Amino acid sequence: MILHIDMDAFYAAIEQRDRPELRGLPVVVGGSSARGVVAAASYEARRFGIHSAMPGRRAAELCPDAVFVRGRIDHYAAVGRQVREIFCRYTPLVQPLSLDEAFLDVSGTLRLFGTAEKIGRAIKSAIRDELDLTASVGIAPLKFVAKIASDLQKPDGFVEVSSAGVQAFLDPLPVTKLWGVGRVGKDKLHRKGIFKIADLRARSCEELHQSFGSWGEHLWKLSNGIDARAVIPDRTAKQIGHERTFHEDLTDPEMIRAVVSYLTEAVAGRLRSGGRHCRCVSIKYRRDDFRTFARSVTLPRTTDSTDEIFRAAIELLEKMRQQQPRPVRLIGVSLGSLTDRDAPTQMSLFDMAENESNQRDVDKVVDGLRDAIGEKAVYRATSHDWINRKTK
Repeated sequence: MILHIDMDAFYAAIEQRDRPELRGLPVVVGGSSARGVVAAASYEARRFGIHSAMPGRRAAELCPDAVFVRGRIDHYAAVGRQVREIFCRYTPLVQPLSLDEAFLDVSGTLRLFGTAEKIGRAIKSAIRDELDLTASVGIAPLKFVAKIASDLQKPDGFVEVSSAGVQAFLDPLPVTKLWGVGRVGKDKLHRKGIFKIADLRARSCEELHQSFGSWGEHLWKLSNGIDARAVIPDRTAKQIGHERTFHEDLTDPEMIRAVVSYLTEAVAGRLRSGGRHCRCVSIKYRRDDFRTFARSVTLPRTTDSTDEIFRAAIELLEKMRQQQPRPVRLIGVSLGSLTDRDAPTQMSLFDMAENESNQRDVDKVVDGLRDAIGEKAVYRATSHDWINRKTK
């Protein structure tokens, strides 16, 4: 069985824990100025319609009594590591998605700790007792079902879906609960009379593929409880990737380039933290009409250098944009052909040692700063437009 564990209003909950006078108040992590952006909101603040990525000024308009606090990313990262340590007590198969959520496969540890329900409740109790925080837990035989389940009774939720109950669980839910269905996708499905997951399941795979391409086939599989994806820790993954789906399709070339830069920094950092090298760099690219394309390149030798990976990713992006110039709905960067950092590698015929050493030193400094003060503390100039984008 698979657990999806999602910390409740993580950043805001930490602030309320550390400052008891904030408990019960509408707390917003982030600035309230014209350029400020909401990083997190407590559940008391969410009742006013405040949510992450909202302009701080708008949040202040929705709730004049909101308490704005400056974010402490380094502290949140440290607490996130404490949460991860609790996860690892119950299984080595932990796939983190961010500081505040992860998938856990407990199938191999049931004999040690009992049922998946017992493990889920033990983890919730440990998080509450040791960290004074709450988490919501979803349990299911499939990753995407576990993720949906964890979101249904937040905060402090606990939902378990049995193997026999997957279809009954999914059918009445809105299609927006499925991975890959955002605002634009919802509108496309609604125009076809598809509002609930049961409506998707009532259509044939061929019909959905004809209407929506590979995305339609993807939705058909999920609606029918088909998801072969396993929980894979970074250290054993055959591929590491990040992707972003945009609320509004992107057309600005510089912003698209900034997204690729941001994603490259994320995957390269995960690659190094897992002690891995890669030899294959791939770009995933979904147009506004949901047609999805991918291109890959094999590097001359294995690497964990952000600079080398970025140059390969940008070259792929430029070729993709020439062939597919339409607005972009999703971009992903992934690394494949992974090997251990200490694995034997082919030496270069040319003397590149000095440049490689410099890049290695830069990556080491950046990784150290991010671990100490947060992932947005330092980043490539090419990522700036995306990281500091204005949110409507």
